[in-house]
Amino acid sequence: MIAGVPAQFEDKFWARHSNPWSGWTRVPSGAIIVYSIYRRNWRLFAAALVWTAINPFLFSPPDTEDAWMTRAILAERWWVRERTNRTVGLGYPNVCNTAGALGFIYALYAAWRQSPTGASLGVVASISLKLWWLRVLVRQYDQRTD
Repeated sequence: MIAGVPAQFEDKFWARHSNPWSGWTRVPSGAIIVYSIYRRNWRLFAAALVWTAINPFLFSPPDTEDAWMTRAILAERWWVRERTNRTVGLGYPNVCNTAGALGFIYALYAAWRQSPTGASLGVVASISLKLWWLRVLVRQYDQRTD
């Protein structure tokens, strides 16, 4: 549950965000943000931030949970809500998400310093570790008994 957000709004958010188009089209958002900082393109930066914010509301809820990305998004909600876990931490699998967040911060720093190698490596690490974290959550979500 998100503090201060009505449950009905939160349910609508997750239902729409669980559309695989929402999840997959958000994956490159971090890379676009990093690229926009590297190029000092503030319009692209603003557009990427707006896209990241509105993306979960643009797609209708999926008809089934068959798609991997749908299950990944539902698993994330399940992980935080029903399992009462956090998304970052030093325990497995959250260490993957933590390291991915640090990779993204490094990518932002490298982009600001205009280091294409550092920015690229940070983005690749960030996305890879996020997807690894989601993969672990999906496995647990698919095996749940509750």
